[in-house]
Amino acid sequence: MFESLTEKLESAINKIKGYGVITEENISDAMREVRLALLEADVNYKVVKEFTNNVKEKALGEEVKKSLKPGDVFLKILKDELLSLLGNDKAELDLSKKPSIIMLVGLQGSGKTTTIGKLGNLLRKKNGAKPMFIAADVYRPAAIEQLKTIGKELNIEVYDEGQTSAVSIVENGVNYAKEHGYDLVLVDTAGRLHVDDVLMDELKNIKEKVNPTEIILVIDAMIGQDAINVITGFNDALPLTGTILTKMDGDTKGGVALCAKHLTGIPIKFIGVSEKLDGLDYFDPQRMVSRILGNGDIMSIIEKAESVIDEKEAMKTAKKIQAGKMDLEDFLSQLKQIKKLGPLENLLKLLPGARKLGLNNVNIDPKQFARLEAIISSMTIKERRNPDIIKASRKQRIAKGSGTSVQEVNKLLTQFEQMQKMMKMMKNGNLKMPF
Repeated sequence: MFESLTEKLESAINKIKGYGVITEENISDAMREVRLALLEADVNYKVVKEFTNNVKEKALGEEVKKSLKPGDVFLKILKDELLSLLGNDKAELDLSKKPSIIMLVGLQGSGKTTTIGKLGNLLRKKNGAKPMFIAADVYRPAAIEQLKTIGKELNIEVYDEGQTSAVSIVENGVNYAKEHGYDLVLVDTAGRLHVDDVLMDELKNIKEKVNPTEIILVIDAMIGQDAINVITGFNDALPLTGTILTKMDGDTKGGVALCAKHLTGIPIKFIGVSEKLDGLDYFDPQRMVSRILGNGDIMSIIEKAESVIDEKEAMKTAKKIQAGKMDLEDFLSQLKQIKKLGPLENLLKLLPGARKLGLNNVNIDPKQFARLEAIISSMTIKERRNPDIIKASRKQRIAKGSGTSVQEVNKLLTQFEQMQKMMKMMKNGNLKMPF
């Protein structure tokens, strides 16, 4: 996401930082790079023109001319203008009404049904909501079964009446939710074209009957600039309160995110970052701009860790590390915690300067973690707590039990021994950090 754009913007920023003074000539040169970067990222031409004109005008202002570090001021101008495009602040959901009703709409194949599951899962975790799903996609039988499967996986109830009237299903479903104490209702509607008057009237009727607090358009980020026409078309028929951009993890350009709010006035509220049911994030313009400018997103890493890592277990292990007493049982526990974070390369990309350090292209084979886990799991508790007793016959048994080789068992034990030595040096204050 934004990888190519980040690289090209960094080049333009470095060029400006190399100038002692910003002039009409050198700023035009740098802005040419910015313009090309945005166009290649599939940002709308009118938005690119407006954006570059604004940046150039401000960069040639008196504040920059008087600055001792024009590059830093230019970077701030670039950041402010990007924020302006994205909407400055995070657009929050309105969950004040009980039950809050969120109706998801969109084209066929945009990912509404899966997104319903992701959104319900996210709001249950983050807001403590008690969600219920309503299966109102009556034109695609598989959609009802798909939502039921997702509901079962998440342990979230799905209300359905089969392939009857979508309007009555939603109305009855909302009444059911009120009677059974649900405070959040997520409505899955059928995919439709915004020019299909009959199906758009169905959405209008649903709106009239249940008065949803949020009407959110789910849109595939991969469709590029066509997204603007889709957002506008749906908003002309329904008062959209926001959008969810799916498949942002697969869109290295990201141009839709940069111009959707600016051109339509409809805020982006969430983005899809993976196919898994926890693969939905709030869209935060501040964090997104930080990523675009190559400054990473530490807060997202922290939030991800807080959401999946057992705090008590982490503190227990930290104390053992500080005391130099961590054993293989603790190490196994940490491996299991790390696995919950998902692909580690996705987290590495969020570190500041990740691209410069080459971390954006790192591939970590999950099989390596699985092999380590298998080796340690094949040990007895006594062996995990005291690895020194693991000699030749034990190594052969562990290798056979884990489906690995004695060489791999030896490698793990050697690495763990080195880790223990390092922990003891830290405990004794003999380890000097290289910074």
